[in-house]
Amino acid sequence: MAHDDAYHWPPELLELLIELVPRLSRSKDGVLGFLRGAGVSEQLLAAHRQQLAADRSTISKYKIVRTVLSQINEQGDAGLGVRRELLKRAIEFEDFSTLRPDDRLPAQGLQANVRSLVNVKDSFTRMSQARDDERAARFAARTAESERLARRRAEFQALRGRLAKLFDEADPRKRGTALEDVLNDVFKAEGVLIRESFLLRDEDGHVAEQIDGALEMDGAQYLVEIKWRGEPVEINAMSRHLVRVYGRSEVRALFISASGFAGPAIKESERALNQRVIVLGELRELVLLLEQEGEVAHWLREKVRIAQLDRRPLAVLGTDF
Repeated sequence: MAHDDAYHWPPELLELLIELVPRLSRSKDGVLGFLRGAGVSEQLLAAHRQQLAADRSTISKYKIVRTVLSQINEQGDAGLGVRRELLKRAIEFEDFSTLRPDDRLPAQGLQANVRSLVNVKDSFTRMSQARDDERAARFAARTAESERLARRRAEFQALRGRLAKLFDEADPRKRGTALEDVLNDVFKAEGVLIRESFLLRDEDGHVAEQIDGALEMDGAQYLVEIKWRGEPVEINAMSRHLVRVYGRSEVRALFISASGFAGPAIKESERALNQRVIVLGELRELVLLLEQEGEVAHWLREKVRIAQLDRRPLAVLGTDF
């Protein structure tokens, strides 16, 4: 039985039960037995037993039921178990052949009305519960999203602080290594898969390649090069990176510079677009992303789109898009 009002039966249900329950027993003693079997306390039944013992004609089955059901209906949560059991027994009663002939059809009709009322109540209860569940799910989703955004803001604030400190670092090597770490964490914060800087060695154990990092997004692999120098990146540095990219099937290139790119390096990247996706980025774009709390994945997707469609490897955030 799904139905149970946490406080009481509604009036229409109470009245139906007051009419039905007396008909389910042939005698007044039988009514008391039905109520006791449903869990009604002997304390509530004692006065009625005494009255029956003194003079049975002074009280009817209907008066007993009305008095007792009204009392347990006012017991709030304390009477919840009794109300459940009594309602269950009334609805599940089947042997109408044991009833008085005049009570059989009325009892069946009343039972059907009780069942119908309970089913309607259950339907509204289920709909209400569904609405409550939906509201709870929306609230949980909003809470989770708020918490995610709060964590993201805190991460971006910390990343902005780390990036700002790099401008005070005089050692180019330390500055470059620290920049790699910051940019890796920027991509990680957005759920982009990262492989941090690594070395490839030849058969003799000598360093053959030093890779600043690699990332994967939307199923595509990017070989990452990061430079922080005093002058714009020249064609030699660009060519070396492109050679590393050409040596790997289907891999794309992402080259980030803190000091921009020289014209010949940009031209070389434009020519390379005939074979691979080449994306150039400037450090100031990532500074702007962190300040605006923008999505680095969206930033990279837009740069790839412009590189592929417009054949422009260098499109700067805040200027070109």
